[in-house]
Amino acid sequence: MGLLISLLLTLIGALAHQGNDAPTRWSQFRGTPNLSGVADSALPEDLELLWSQEAGEAIDSSAAIADGVAYVGTFSGELLALGLSDGAVRWKYVASDAGIGESSPAVANGVVYVGDLAGVLHAVDVANGTALWKFETPGEIKSSPVVAGDSVLVGSYDEHVYSLDAKTGALRWKLQSNGFIHGTPAVSDGLAYITGCDAILRAVRIEDGKEVHRFDSGAYTAASPAIVDGFAYYGTFDNEVIAVDLEKQTLAWRYGNPAAQFPFYSSAAVTDGRIVVGGRDRFVHCLDARTGEALWTFRTGSRVDSSPVVSGGRVFVGSNDGRLYALSLETGEKLWEFNAGAPFSASPAIAEGRLVIGSQDGVVYCFGAKQ
Repeated sequence: MGLLISLLLTLIGALAHQGNDAPTRWSQFRGTPNLSGVADSALPEDLELLWSQEAGEAIDSSAAIADGVAYVGTFSGELLALGLSDGAVRWKYVASDAGIGESSPAVANGVVYVGDLAGVLHAVDVANGTALWKFETPGEIKSSPVVAGDSVLVGSYDEHVYSLDAKTGALRWKLQSNGFIHGTPAVSDGLAYITGCDAILRAVRIEDGKEVHRFDSGAYTAASPAIVDGFAYYGTFDNEVIAVDLEKQTLAWRYGNPAAQFPFYSSAAVTDGRIVVGGRDRFVHCLDARTGEALWTFRTGSRVDSSPVVSGGRVFVGSNDGRLYALSLETGEKLWEFNAGAPFSASPAIAEGRLVIGSQDGVVYCFGAKQ
């Protein structure tokens, strides 16, 4: 009996250890379906450039990282699969001559999904880069796809949000809005939360596409919402960041930089009661999630369209001043920076102890610790 108990404890310990050491993923825009922008992978204290890869054209698409591969789209219309260890090109998939803009890849069940500026959503085999299916919409796709169960959701500039069968690309439903859908759907508790250029935040049931409720943001919205603890957080082109109480369907608070009135294009990261978001006022803002009160601001040399990512008490964010910054989540103090010499509009992706980001001059960078 004692031997059996000992064996069971050993097995449990091994499984626990295996779980702790399991590779992390950054499988979609903002890392998680609720778009929180928080990485579950720790980065080394001292970041070094491990490799860079010339992609040939500007990169607005934020990378996805899964199973030792980084996926990123470019304005040349190529979806690249790069080895995370060395940056080597595993394969290239040509999506469209129109290019891949801000639509960021999503990886699930052996498939990588990405939208292009010709309005096509592509499903590509992660093993060899071959097309599995395509779905055409009448407008540009700048929204990033999100996989929810056996469905993939994406917005289009044709003013619709689509739900497709993830395996076949068959249309399940589409929802009409009154403006371009630029942002990425956030998924939480069976609902997709969608901001749009019609100023409306919609809660849509993923199962059947029925709109459950809506909130009028009062302004054009390009940022994607982060859904955390029953609240939606996002910025608007009315120069504000707002928090919406989803249960009450009311505005909880609004924040604007009193010294500079510029839109918020960046999507927010939400963690530990703090909201971190970039502004076109050149600042990174950290706000109290309960009140919207500013806790700190950090000024960069240009607008911040890149969406911040939080990892291990640090905020990582790019700026159009050509720099990638690491800031203290607690104080906003600059801890590190990398000068690429070209704007960073894309957002960082963090997984497996690495940070990957593309720049406007078409270079993909990977940072971590050298062995």
